Amino acid sequence: MTPGINAARTARVDHDIHEYPHDPASESYGIEAAEKIGVEPGRVFKTLVVALDGGELAVAVVPVTALLSMKRIARAARGKKAAMANPDAVQRSTGYVMGGVSPLGQKRRLKTFIDASAEAYDTIFVSAGRRGLEIELAPRDLAKLTDGRFTALQQE
Repeated sequence: MTPGINAARTARVDHDIHEYPHDPASESYGIEAAEKIGVEPGRVFKTLVVALDGGELAVAVVPVTALLSMKRIARAARGKKAAMANPDAVQRSTGYVMGGVSPLGQKRRLKTFIDASAEAYDTIFVSAGRRGLEIELAPRDLAKLTDGRFTALQQE
């Protein structure tokens, strides 16, 4: 089990695990997950780690079909600017490798922001901590486990 799955189990949050054979040649891990699990892509969310202007890292959880607005994540995190974080910094901070970063069970809990579109679904899918492994849970449970806040994060 991954730290993300263990976090959900420890908190006794209802969840389901979905495992599928990951294709390393896949252009989009999130779209691949949606196709192989058999759900609409809008319910599958990617975990992106950004660096804010002061060097602080934050997590954005957005649909795999959307692009993250750097202005919106910066504003939500009370920063001026945001950029994608250095992969080495992401791995050191979260304990996960790129393409398998989960918003759950991170080594160091980062401020987490979840795109408001997640609230439209009973359950959503996020990485469980490695490529080819997704965890399905209620958006409110994801917010509770990560101390996350719902806000608009997608580029318009």
